[in-house]
Amino acid sequence: MLTATKAFCGCPNRFGDAPNSNVCPVCLGLPGTLPVLNRNLVEYIMRMGLATGCRITPRSILARKNYFYPDLPKGYQISQYEEPICVDGNLEIELEGGAKTTVRIKRIHMEEDAGKLIHDQGPQTLVDLNRCGTPLIEIVTEPDLRSPREAYHALILIRQMVTYLGICDGNMEEGSLRCDANVSIRLRGETALGTKTEVKNMNSFRNVERALEFEIQRQTDLVSSGGRVVQETLLWDADAGCAYPMRSKEEAHDYRYFPDPDLVPVLVDQAWERSVRDALPELPVPRRDRYERAFGLPRYDADVLTAERPVADYFEQTLTALQTLRPGDGAALAKPVSNWVMTDVLRVVAEEKVDVASFPIAPVRLAAMIGLILDGTISGKIAKDVFEAMLTSPAEPKAIVQERGLVQVSDGGAIAAIVEEVLTAHAAQVQQYLGGNERVFGFFVGETMKRMQGKGNPTMVNAVLKVRLAARKG
Repeated sequence: MLTATKAFCGCPNRFGDAPNSNVCPVCLGLPGTLPVLNRNLVEYIMRMGLATGCRITPRSILARKNYFYPDLPKGYQISQYEEPICVDGNLEIELEGGAKTTVRIKRIHMEEDAGKLIHDQGPQTLVDLNRCGTPLIEIVTEPDLRSPREAYHALILIRQMVTYLGICDGNMEEGSLRCDANVSIRLRGETALGTKTEVKNMNSFRNVERALEFEIQRQTDLVSSGGRVVQETLLWDADAGCAYPMRSKEEAHDYRYFPDPDLVPVLVDQAWERSVRDALPELPVPRRDRYERAFGLPRYDADVLTAERPVADYFEQTLTALQTLRPGDGAALAKPVSNWVMTDVLRVVAEEKVDVASFPIAPVRLAAMIGLILDGTISGKIAKDVFEAMLTSPAEPKAIVQERGLVQVSDGGAIAAIVEEVLTAHAAQVQQYLGGNERVFGFFVGETMKRMQGKGNPTMVNAVLKVRLAARKG
């Protein structure tokens, strides 16, 4: 979670700091220390619970999950078991082709993370306890996912939701978002699922899909040959493209859960729940649907624009600024803004590896540039040059256009003169056109724009060319 401090102490909750620098007696589990629950962790888990239609339980209990491992100095994790804070929710995922399926959420509960073992810095295994006490939420689904592809789409939606809600950065590579997948198979027509295995160590959505494909096939081959699936935990090896056993899989009773005697029950009254609900942002799927409905955008555009909340915010801020400059139908302006955000803005973001939030062209400046295109001051082609200049210059687009002499030529007489030059210089192509080869028309447009250094109004250039060529036919 993106809380400033850990789940049960005041240590900074930061990734990448020096090993064992963000620790204290509480997260080290020293005798005599007492944990104190981070209120923001409770609010964050409530956001996810409400966003997925869960029921928020008025009273939930924090429990100790007992096991022994070198990176767990207390010998237990604080988690929730019998009385979690969020229960009975659902996710509606959409697959390729528009098919939808509902995945039930059994529970969403809070817990703390363990530390980290480092095996690749010498002959000894090192322990970094910075991660001890890092606040987590765990989302447990019912066995409703029927294919690796469905699991992939479910994870994509979960990542979108947690980032929209501002509770997690969704970074799988850094371990902010993790997936443990339980896999079981059954014969066609049967209702009871077979013995399940758990697959861990998947650090990308694609690797989750690959690991599930591997494990489903492994279990299928095993059962088909008369073997028996053993309940165990497997580690996914992305390089080898296979999973190998790590340990036998634990049952809940193996962890000897019991209520943590150092922590009081978590009480959520209606006022607190209502305040969290009222502060929820518009989520990705409703926002995508609104873009289609209110702005008339194609589904593809709406999907791309709403995939990340900062991109959607940038798009809407640009559109709002453009509507201020050109009052009227917002739907008519949405597509030009969408085109620039999807192609040029996201291209630079990907190439420069920057966040949209720190993109050098503010939405109001991009809107001003698009306004220059719509009012005929510059052409779309010239706008590309203006856009590149805006990436390194704080100047307003209008000032860049004037300083560089990029104003679009819309003078009919000036355009007609250039058109005549082009047609005279290319008499052979004129004869081809008059003979029925209309594809050569694009050649005339290109030559005219070249002579005008890209400043000619494309609509007027096309119109004048048609008139002058028609006159030659007559």
